[in-house]
Amino acid sequence: MPFVRIDALRADGERLGALGRAVHDALTETIGFPPDDRFQVLTSHDGISSTLAYDDYLGVPRDDGIVYIAITMRSGRTPDQKQALYRRIAELAQEYAGTEPRNVFITLTENTSIDWSFGYGAAQYASSD
Repeated sequence: MPFVRIDALRADGERLGALGRAVHDALTETIGFPPDDRFQVLTSHDGISSTLAYDDYLGVPRDDGIVYIAITMRSGRTPDQKQALYRRIAELAQEYAGTEPRNVFITLTENTSIDWSFGYGAAQYASSD
């Protein structure tokens, strides 16, 4: 049930797939999501008609290898679980896609069960809060 969006500059299909796998594997390892619970949008920006902007905020030197990862999931994870998730994503992004950990930018948005519909216009989780 996590929804993941990954944006990268000039990434081919192989790199995008590797980044998607890195995030999915980290979510299953650190948070415990089922292996078949994958919902991702993977987007490559060509740097001309669409691009990614960044600076060296908080002293982190970034370059065109930057990857933005936005994860939306139901609330309820501890700060320790979230920190473990961030670390594992950075590790696996480097291992699978060659992305330097300094270029992995992650944002996590939490919501509640009523905020999800998995098809048929139904709120499948509505009564499980």
